[in-house]
Amino acid sequence: MIGLIAHAEKPDAAGVVQEMVAELQRANLPFLLHKNTARLANLTSDFDESSLAECCELLVVIGGDGTILRVVQKITSKLPIVFGINIGTLGFLTCLGSNEVRRAVECIRKADYALSHRVLLQAVLTHSSGDASTLFALNDVVVSRGERSQLVQMRVTLGGIPLTDYNADGLVVATPTGSTAYSLSAGGPILMPDSGGFVVTPICPHVLTNRSVVVSDSSVVEIKVAKPGQTAFVSVDAQSWFPMSGDDSLRLEKSERVLPLAMLPERPITEVLRRKLKWSGSII
Repeated sequence: MIGLIAHAEKPDAAGVVQEMVAELQRANLPFLLHKNTARLANLTSDFDESSLAECCELLVVIGGDGTILRVVQKITSKLPIVFGINIGTLGFLTCLGSNEVRRAVECIRKADYALSHRVLLQAVLTHSSGDASTLFALNDVVVSRGERSQLVQMRVTLGGIPLTDYNADGLVVATPTGSTAYSLSAGGPILMPDSGGFVVTPICPHVLTNRSVVVSDSSVVEIKVAKPGQTAFVSVDAQSWFPMSGDDSLRLEKSERVLPLAMLPERPITEVLRRKLKWSGSII
């Protein structure tokens, strides 16, 4: 079974969804729609993201990278294959553009795609009260100063061993998938999807020798607010925000959950990087 989820607020979403429905019907492929997506095709549905994922082996997500991040955040069950269609320019996580719907359906029908298994971060924020929240990040977990102008001081340990105290605007802990997002903007390196690491990148650190650190994805990263009286804010894939004070702790480690992301053989990650980052070939 195929599931369809679209970013309903995007101007071109309705046309792409209607074309996708027509092509799936033409190919005699069974499908279900997210409740908000169904309205774009003048249909009805009661499925939310999580219940749709439980019924489907593959989700077609129509929107962009941000749409895929939101969908992953809302799925509490096992993650099905995600096949992304971008409304706009080629994304890092999407297979095809909005003008390639017929080709997308043919790729799905023939299973003519490769799976890139993307690691997720598990974030456990434990408050001084003992209450804990567990969240999962496909891209990154960010600890930041929020709207305050004052830098936040964060103490970082790896496997219980001190790394350093960062005095910065914030700190990004990114998966290889998220290494091309906020971490890259903050000066972090690009990790290939199968690199087996996470990257810890400070945002505008006060000490210029504080640089990105690549750690094994078997590492346990723990972050605390080191300066008494300060409050930082934790965000997961820029979707969820939680306050964090000096008596709270944030534990980050590799999740058992993995996202099987569909990619086209002729558009490997190296090709996506060249297109998105406008890299050129050798002139030698």
